[in-house]
Amino acid sequence: MKFRREIRAVVFDMDGVLIDSHPAHRAAWREFLKSVGIAAGDCELEFILEGRTRNEILRHFLGDLSEPELQAHGKRKDEIFRTLEYEIQPLTGVLGFLSKLEMAGIAGAVATSASEIRTFATLERMGLGGYFEAVITAADVTAGKPHPMVYHLACERMKVPAQRAVAFDDACAGIQAARSAGMRCIGVASNGLSAKLLEAGAETIIPNFSTLDPPWLESLAGAKLPLPGRMRYRQITKPPPPTSNLR
Repeated sequence: MKFRREIRAVVFDMDGVLIDSHPAHRAAWREFLKSVGIAAGDCELEFILEGRTRNEILRHFLGDLSEPELQAHGKRKDEIFRTLEYEIQPLTGVLGFLSKLEMAGIAGAVATSASEIRTFATLERMGLGGYFEAVITAADVTAGKPHPMVYHLACERMKVPAQRAVAFDDACAGIQAARSAGMRCIGVASNGLSAKLLEAGAETIIPNFSTLDPPWLESLAGAKLPLPGRMRYRQITKPPPPTSNLR
């Protein structure tokens, strides 16, 4: 059964949203930083999960590096990460949700701060490669999140107004980027960060995609989007079950 579609597109961050990669990223950055003489604690490593580009992270920890230095350090970090990639899996329910979006005619895109090579390799390896009309990576933008450029570009390439798109992101900087782009945004969190994501502007929080479907997005679209700090946000950890016609 067709329903009136207010939401025309969904844009996903990759790490921590489409794929459960944060543990591998933490381990890779910790090992890399140790190799250059930096012992980073858990709190310091939170910076790497905030939607920054690799070069932004390197400069944060190592200072104002030259381009050759950025390339050399980045290559070494990526080599370490590749030894841990076997541990990474798609987030629970994401493949089923993408299939339902495709069946409903809702466009999909990826907006990530990861490198172009890793992004496309990861999407293919996880079986996610055929679901997206646009894939925006660090190679496509000059500023990482919380700058809205990556989300603006995703909507532009899909030819969908930002007001008709919903973003899924798991970092405060990503939430801020999506909201600044004029999009609705849903936080993805199963690690205790729900309150921070809501404060950053997430409309609601989900732990994964296991029970989401397009009609749920439409029900969300029917509500007026609140502004950060103007009202108490409501956390939803168990959205309505999928409708039978979309299974």
